Amino acid sequence: MNRRQLLLQMAALAGTTAIGTPAFAQGARFAPVSPTQPTADKAKIEVIEFFHYGCPHCRDFDPLLEDWLKNVPADVVFQRVPAIWGNPQLKALAQFYYASEVTGDVAKIHPGIFAAVQDDKAPLTTEAGVAEWVASKGVDAKRFMDAYKSFSVQGKVQRADQIARAYKINGVPTLAIDGQWTTSASMAGSHEAALQVADELIAKARKAKGRG
Repeated sequence: MNRRQLLLQMAALAGTTAIGTPAFAQGARFAPVSPTQPTADKAKIEVIEFFHYGCPHCRDFDPLLEDWLKNVPADVVFQRVPAIWGNPQLKALAQFYYASEVTGDVAKIHPGIFAAVQDDKAPLTTEAGVAEWVASKGVDAKRFMDAYKSFSVQGKVQRADQIARAYKINGVPTLAIDGQWTTSASMAGSHEAALQVADELIAKARKAKGRG
């Protein structure tokens, strides 16, 4: 499903992922990022997952990614970046994610948000819906909503949109490796294969830094 179709379906918070990434000359297992994007720490190898909570493929990928993250080398830094694509509902869900990051509740509520959005159709794009849902999960709703409405979180949401645009992300889940390459199930053949490709690209980035 392409991005336009996804955004139409998000009106009902039932959108599926855009996986129609075109074939690339690199054998379709990964694609170069052009132009190469800066990373926060040149001494580290940066891995970004682009995702959103309305995406069933992101939900399927998440437990595999979590297992993979348990074994990443010490020189790898990881971050999630919610895809927004100018959609108000995706923006609200990105705001939800970054609020959980600020309050330290990602591990506690992140997996459940996929189910809440996709299965329960919980109103997590409204402040009242977010407050009620996090409270039901044992999270301090006032503290969470203070973060949710903060300038810090608003800035993170804006930055997430800028990053996704810079990487030209058209489908999720997509992994970006050290500002230089992207891979995904649609390119590599499966979620598991995408993680294998990520390992290869991490090794390639490490070698380029003179440590491989």
